[in-house]
Amino acid sequence: MPTVSHPRRVPRLRRLLALASGNWLARGYLAVFAASFTVMFLFPESAFAGSPLLLTAPLSFLCVFLPLDPGAEVDGAVDATAVAVFAVWLLLCALVNAAVLGALATRAATATSTGAREPFPHIPDPTERKRTDMTGPARPRLQGVRALLAPAVDNWLARGYLAVVAVALGFFLCAAFVLPDPGFAGIWPLMATAPFSILAMAVSSPVEYYSSIAWLSPLIFSIGVALSGLVNAVLLGLLARRLRSREPRPAV
Repeated sequence: MPTVSHPRRVPRLRRLLALASGNWLARGYLAVFAASFTVMFLFPESAFAGSPLLLTAPLSFLCVFLPLDPGAEVDGAVDATAVAVFAVWLLLCALVNAAVLGALATRAATATSTGAREPFPHIPDPTERKRTDMTGPARPRLQGVRALLAPAVDNWLARGYLAVVAVALGFFLCAAFVLPDPGFAGIWPLMATAPFSILAMAVSSPVEYYSSIAWLSPLIFSIGVALSGLVNAVLLGLLARRLRSREPRPAV
């Protein structure tokens, strides 16, 4: 039996850091975040002070549940601690988002290299081509869509996120069509599916000004939120896959 045991898998924290800094896409994101993070603390009254929250969405919006107010004047140990916790939370959110982008870039590079090594496709004869033309195109397209959406449902991280999105969206729909006064119910699905849900809000908001079709605004917003949540779930699923995957070990 060997006397020295090698770990079979790299710690997930190390793998997360590698994804967050291993390619130009993730490093570029971290550079933009670092610039906005500096602006937030040096110029808290500027229009760009809130950009770190948007760049680190949707995880950064969880800070609304904490008694933190980084824009307020710091005049004590409690306020200083609150600002420090807020800053650390933003840094962690940026690290996770950078790892998501790194996993996405790694997947794209892997797909490109795999496609380059594939042999030339088989050219069917006319009889085979005629037989597959009736049923062939739809099935590969459906399989491609399933493969694209698979990361959103094949791991607990993405499934848990989709459950949160479903609860927030269900609450919004109930408030919009059942309750007499929906109030600010739309803020929950907006925060849960940011940053892409901001586009859904930008598209649905102008519809409210036309009384004849104002009822379409909640539906358009809900569809946009659902699509935004699905995109975020796919990205989180890709990150979960990369964190679970084993690095190849050299042969001894």
